[in-house]
Amino acid sequence: MSVRAPAVSRGAGLVLGVVALGFVALLSLAVGSRSIPLSTLLDVLASRDGSDSAFVVWELRIPRTLIGIAAGAALGVAGALMQALTRNPLADPGLLGVNAGASAAAAMSISVLGLTDLRAFVWFAFAGAALAGTVLYVIAGRTGASPVRLALAGAAVSAALTGFTQAVILLDQNALDQMRFWTVGALERADLGTLTDVAPFLVVGLVLALLLARPLNVLSLGEEMGRSLGAHLGRTQLLTLIAVTLLAGAATAAVGPLVFVGLVAPHMVRVITGPDERWVVAYCAVFAPALLLLADVLGRVMAREEIDVGVVTALLGGPVFLILLRRNKAVRA
Repeated sequence: MSVRAPAVSRGAGLVLGVVALGFVALLSLAVGSRSIPLSTLLDVLASRDGSDSAFVVWELRIPRTLIGIAAGAALGVAGALMQALTRNPLADPGLLGVNAGASAAAAMSISVLGLTDLRAFVWFAFAGAALAGTVLYVIAGRTGASPVRLALAGAAVSAALTGFTQAVILLDQNALDQMRFWTVGALERADLGTLTDVAPFLVVGLVLALLLARPLNVLSLGEEMGRSLGAHLGRTQLLTLIAVTLLAGAATAAVGPLVFVGLVAPHMVRVITGPDERWVVAYCAVFAPALLLLADVLGRVMAREEIDVGVVTALLGGPVFLILLRRNKAVRA
């Protein structure tokens, strides 16, 4: 009975997380430049009519909320996988250069091909993310690279691609104009078509993440111990890199390179779940989108003009990162 109790409590916490996500989703539908009372919102959701409120909810806020849920879940789970793979509590999807790869490919598609529609260059952004992940795998070593080598290779790839992107957009005014909103990270400009485009990659990435949770638990004991218990280090690293590329690449292609979501969410949920990656992944898929939607709602109400969610997550995530950094130093000391 005592062995099952923690699992039962964590299961109850996951259910509460789903309820919290539902509540934040309702806030996302109701709050904005035009607030909609709860009673009106429920009527609009129950029967879609031709009113202005129905247009705002169905055409603007429901797509925005669904994209926020999908992107938040992807980034949260990708962050959990990155922290487990590198055994670095301060790792996030950007450490692999996935975000930088997506940005570089998007900038090139705009500058060279003249693409202007988000749905047109989203595929280039995802291809760039996948290419960055592949380059990282080759540089870091194909057969079980150390966590330190992965982190250093990821930092190098990210720096090089970021410099390339900056050069492209500075030399091309059109690319600068088109990339301005996307490089910050925003939810309101994506639509359900964009979500449909990236949904298969998100689903495959989430399923793969759930399957990798147990091997990552074994590898958290150390490489030698993991091998003695039958874990395959090289295979687990490769599949984890693929999962992170699918999740972070698809999310970044859809809404831009949102920062700190993949870093903060795993730390939040580990307070409840402990180090078990099976629970961490499941919790991140619920709590990370709630965190992202809450930041999006705050961006709508904290100033006269709406603030992109990427700016809000950066403002809130920066202090949290410093706190985590100090805590990590204290633990090591």
